[in-house]
Amino acid sequence: MPDEKKPSFVVNDRRKINFFGEALDTDPNHQSPDAPPEQKAGPQLVEQPGSQESSEQLKSPSAEEQDKQADRYNERSRDFDARLEKELKAHGDPRKASDFEMSFDKLVASLYMTALMQLGLVHQEGEKPRADLIGARQTIDTLSILAEKTKGNLTNDEQTVLTNCLYELRMAYVELTSTIAHPPSGVVPPGSGGVGTK
Repeated sequence: MPDEKKPSFVVNDRRKINFFGEALDTDPNHQSPDAPPEQKAGPQLVEQPGSQESSEQLKSPSAEEQDKQADRYNERSRDFDARLEKELKAHGDPRKASDFEMSFDKLVASLYMTALMQLGLVHQEGEKPRADLIGARQTIDTLSILAEKTKGNLTNDEQTVLTNCLYELRMAYVELTSTIAHPPSGVVPPGSGGVGTK
């Protein structure tokens, strides 16, 4: 049977409205006003030369396109923050829009908390702790990748937070997996075979 070349495809955004509730033009041939003349809406797929199979990758945007999109994103973010500030004040909420901005510390804390939940060490009130060892390992490895890729670019405080979180999570993972491999008599550890604590 001859090799069949996989057909090319284009990803179209089928949303009817954007984040702000504004109607979107659903015409697939519509040219986005933000797109340069030669680029139509949707990711552009290009075939890599020298590949025996039909391998398709997304074409990277140019530096100019990235800058333009970043400016557009920042403009929308400022608009969103202004609306958020009004909503917070209207409800008597003392927080500001800047309190919701992402930071490196918040990113690490989010991954740390996710890993604790996956290890079964944190759970919602009234629920039994359950462990997802595969998910926990992936989250811990994500923090490891983050530590490797940001080496030399962090402040002392950021480095300390990341190092401490990784140390604690790795230690908890080792202890939990050791308990699962060699459980004390009569104890069913959380996460063994996907079963929670009994």
